[in-house]
Amino acid sequence: MAQIANERPALANSLWTATANNSPDRPALIGKAEADTVIVGGGFTGLCAALHLAEAGQSAIVLEAETPGWGASGRNGGQVNPGLKLNPDDLVAKFGDDLGHRMAKRWGNGGPLLFDLIKKHGIQCDVAPIGFLRTATSQKTLTGLQTIARQWRTHGADYDEVSRRDVSQMVGADAYIGGVIDRRGGNIHPLNYALGLAEAAEKAGAIIHGHSRATGYSTASGKVTVQTKGGEVTAQRALVCTNAYTDDFGGKLGKTVVPVTSVQVATAPLSNNIARSILPDGHSPTDTRRLIFYFRKTADGRFVMGGRGAMGEGSTRKRQQALREAAVDLYPQLGDAEWDYAWGGNVAMTRDSLPGLHLLAPNVLAGLGFNGRGVANATVMGTILADWAMGTPAEKLDMILTEARPIPFHAFRNIGLGATMAALRLLDRFRL
Repeated sequence: MAQIANERPALANSLWTATANNSPDRPALIGKAEADTVIVGGGFTGLCAALHLAEAGQSAIVLEAETPGWGASGRNGGQVNPGLKLNPDDLVAKFGDDLGHRMAKRWGNGGPLLFDLIKKHGIQCDVAPIGFLRTATSQKTLTGLQTIARQWRTHGADYDEVSRRDVSQMVGADAYIGGVIDRRGGNIHPLNYALGLAEAAEKAGAIIHGHSRATGYSTASGKVTVQTKGGEVTAQRALVCTNAYTDDFGGKLGKTVVPVTSVQVATAPLSNNIARSILPDGHSPTDTRRLIFYFRKTADGRFVMGGRGAMGEGSTRKRQQALREAAVDLYPQLGDAEWDYAWGGNVAMTRDSLPGLHLLAPNVLAGLGFNGRGVANATVMGTILADWAMGTPAEKLDMILTEARPIPFHAFRNIGLGATMAALRLLDRFRL
């Protein structure tokens, strides 16, 4: 059974890795190379940027530390959740009428952008553009969801409120008091989407090197050189797309985000009778707990439950067991199910809940920090980085460009994170 390579055991047994499409080996960079643009990171952001640049006639080289989609791009729940965490009216209030509206439109279009890419390039990733369902656990959170839906409708989105009865029918359980559905969203097999982007980028002319961890970069004479253990790439510009796996690359860049582990579990294929009783229309809901649950069925009839809040090997396994128990609480018919897979990975959280677009040097731009919405938003970020690499000035980008400011006390993040997660779990338990 295929597992995620070079990952700790509690996070390695991934359903997506086990059911991934065949993908060629992409050898490490050896020696020196040149390109118009060098891209550090082979997840959704870096691969999408490489695809768009190659289609525009630029030479692009991607340096991936492991293999395409190895990080969060290939491990997430596959929910396509368009839009930024800030509501569209808040974006306009914060960034002004012009940029705020541009940001709302560009990032809100993440779902259609992704689905168009999948269709254009024939990517086989179990795509289902059936909408993104949010389910409310309290009247307060339901009111908040309804406010979001109303705002998005004024911005032209197909975003509807869903009654308690309809949510119960869509979920297959009477656990939520209502919800909303963003019909721009849906779900996919995330790793196969990443592998499809890689193949499409290569067909367009990009070069992808796996097993080529970037160790640093230098700028001189108007160019940038990115070093790896086995070689280096010199280019006119560099795009840094490392998200929660930035580590020490890019100096203080990694301190602008907090990596938070998200974990998932998946059953064996369910019997037809049980499968039909769960999420009968194929939606993939996310609820409104402070430590959210997100869940779905796969194309081969498995049930997947995911959530956050795990730190360390033992606590990761406990959290995965808690997800199994939560799944059975929601769907008692899963009581005898076999659980074949348990895995996880890191998502990157930012201080203001917005992705970071940071100019690290005049010709080095980084985009990261998707706050659990990376399927759609990392795809959008790839196109914005490509816009910049093709000459769009900073003030015309559909995202605010900011300095890479480290989060205060970043070195102590795990201490605070553990206490915060425990407190949020307690509040969720008592529905406070």
